Amino acid sequence: MMTTGNSAAAREYQQIRVRSEVEAATPHRLIQLMMERVLTKIAMARGHMERESVAEKGAHIGDAIDIISGLQASLNHKPDKKIAGNFNALYEYMMTRLTEANFKNNAAMLDEVAGLMRELKEAWDAIASEVSEQ
Repeated sequence: MMTTGNSAAAREYQQIRVRSEVEAATPHRLIQLMMERVLTKIAMARGHMERESVAEKGAHIGDAIDIISGLQASLNHKPDKKIAGNFNALYEYMMTRLTEANFKNNAAMLDEVAGLMRELKEAWDAIASEVSEQ
């Protein structure tokens, strides 16, 4: 069993590891990390929802919304405004559904957003080799 000191040390180690990975990441990898973090936050929110931990559920959903907002802000509208517009709308939809899931305590809505993010991440992961060649 971990003591409070060990738990704090583990959290600090995790933060340092994540910070190091972010600092060394390519722009493509940063998007992957953000998508992974959204999925993690949704999973954590779902667990708290099941345990009826309202504050923790809300905090993780809020974090997921913030990260999706960051993904939305990173969109490049110059190459193809239509595609960027579609992604923008998708991110808006995800944030709206997460907000509704929080207020309605609806796990199915969390699962829906996680499924959309997984599909998006799989597509993003699939182009990694093309991006690295450029």
